[in-house]
Amino acid sequence: MLSFRLRLSDTHSSGWRWDTDRWVLGESWIRPAHATVLNAELELGHGSSACVLVREDKDGESDHTSLLVRTGQIQVSSGVFGTAPLYLVSVAEDLYGSWDLTDLRPHLRPDRLTPRAVARTLSRRHRYSADTLFEGVHRLTERATATFTTTGLTIHYPEPAQHVLEPRTLRAGVDPVGTFDALLTEVVAEWRPAASCIGVEVSGGADSSNVALSTAAADFGSVHTFGLLMGGRIGRLQQARRRELVERLGLRDTSVPAMQHPPFVPGGVRECRVPHDPAGAFYQEAFDVVRQQVAARDCEVIFTGGGGDEINAHHSRTHAVLPAAAPVPWLGEKAIEALDQVDENLAPISVLPVPTLMAFGLHNPAYLKLGIWPVAPLVHPRMVRFMEQLPHELKQGKAMFRNRLRRAGLPESVAAPTEPENFLAVMESGLRSYGLPLLDGMLRESLLVDLGYVDPVALARAREHAEHAPVVPDLLCDTLALEVGLRSLA
Repeated sequence: MLSFRLRLSDTHSSGWRWDTDRWVLGESWIRPAHATVLNAELELGHGSSACVLVREDKDGESDHTSLLVRTGQIQVSSGVFGTAPLYLVSVAEDLYGSWDLTDLRPHLRPDRLTPRAVARTLSRRHRYSADTLFEGVHRLTERATATFTTTGLTIHYPEPAQHVLEPRTLRAGVDPVGTFDALLTEVVAEWRPAASCIGVEVSGGADSSNVALSTAAADFGSVHTFGLLMGGRIGRLQQARRRELVERLGLRDTSVPAMQHPPFVPGGVRECRVPHDPAGAFYQEAFDVVRQQVAARDCEVIFTGGGGDEINAHHSRTHAVLPAAAPVPWLGEKAIEALDQVDENLAPISVLPVPTLMAFGLHNPAYLKLGIWPVAPLVHPRMVRFMEQLPHELKQGKAMFRNRLRRAGLPESVAAPTEPENFLAVMESGLRSYGLPLLDGMLRESLLVDLGYVDPVALARAREHAEHAPVVPDLLCDTLALEVGLRSLA
């Protein structure tokens, strides 16, 4: 939500002033993210102290980032929502920070990586942590605080968030669908005073369809829907579901054919080597097109269905066991050694679901670059707590979500599709057409091979197998995306 360069010697002075798009003092500057629904304030304290607060300008509980400057000390804290990441790096007496990793490019060394972070990325054992791929670059996780002084930068994790450990029994006469309907619409409507034009990501699935229902009920002035359309029969069924929903709700829809924008497609961010986060999402090329459409319609906020899977999951807060990860045959010795460390330095239990927070870091900065603020209403803290208390049978198969769609008059094909959409065919197309040629180049010259994270002999075998296999192993996408992303920052 903000970017900055802060020099410790400047903390002894006062006189912050606004200049174009930032506050400046000496060699230091603080720039709030450019989004109309964010409110940024600088408050001067005693002596040289100053506090900057950037928060969502809406009713109810909001996301925020705070920055406190005292003599000889800089402190940065984050809120519970984690909508946008904040990356930090210290160099001598300077502290740099940004929600956009590429802003820190002068300090990113692709040849100096964090082994356990690389191992997590290559093996899909993703973890929520202050670790990033780059040595010396830290992520400020939800509710965490970073402190910078002459002794260096330290990250302080918060206490684990409190959660409902077991579902509760519903009282007689309680209507959970009606309660869910009212609560989700209330969460969405908090944005009504802040944004005049709203976008909604609509895939045609139960999560985004429920968000769209509440957005329509909240009576915004202008609502547009956007989404990726998959190919083939699944895509035709998806298109029919989306059409049924937007016509029923009277929304204006824009769709993007995902098959035209698969991973590594010519003209996309990866093929053009545009500097980007190496851990970016598989669907980045396709969603870049969607985001341009959202911006073209002047949407200030985009609602997403993010977190729907997580809040419907059946799990134990006290005996959670992560599923076993698929083996990656081409891991190099350095990555294999680091696999033993993937569960080190983890952030404590968060308020929002961890997979959702991690997805925010991949998906949301590209919206923020366009001045659009992304919001996932399904994982608002009130929604999370409500869903945790529900009996499992109401969440199994997203039963309550689907019943709400039925109650709204939507057909069974929308409420419970027999062939839901997924991105696998698009990924396969990108890997087959554009990924394998990139892999050939990686076999000739590779950062990951040179650093010992990838075994070139095993990777060559995987390349040979992929050429003749009916489906290219999708794990190759992780390795290729990481290699290309690191090179974009070199």
